[in-house]
Amino acid sequence: MRWRWILPLAALASAGLVAAGCGSQGTTRAVPETVEGTLPTTTQPSPASGDAKAGAKVFQSAGCGSCHTLAAAGSRGMVGPNLDQAKPSFDLVVDRVTNGKGVMPSFRGQLSEKQIADVAAYVVQSTRG
Repeated sequence: MRWRWILPLAALASAGLVAAGCGSQGTTRAVPETVEGTLPTTTQPSPASGDAKAGAKVFQSAGCGSCHTLAAAGSRGMVGPNLDQAKPSFDLVVDRVTNGKGVMPSFRGQLSEKQIADVAAYVVQSTRG
């Protein structure tokens, strides 16, 4: 006897859900036309903003060659990575010179962003050519 009531109730519940779903057609929701807040911006220079020729001078004056080997600079430092072999990307050089890592000190405050971009451009150009 119980089964007689379960089947019709299930059918009604199912029909009610379908009707509720159909009733939402044509309903629209307001979408904001603007987004509040700001997108994060990067202040790191791009490879195009670096001057490799000026970077050669920065490499020498900052003492990079005392730790790094770079054939173009005539340096044979053995403390840091051999840049000729590592061939670091522009972004990696900018990051390491700016923030340091391990025994590599940060040059933030000692070198300007432009000088850091220049030395990064110099390292990249010297190791790719």
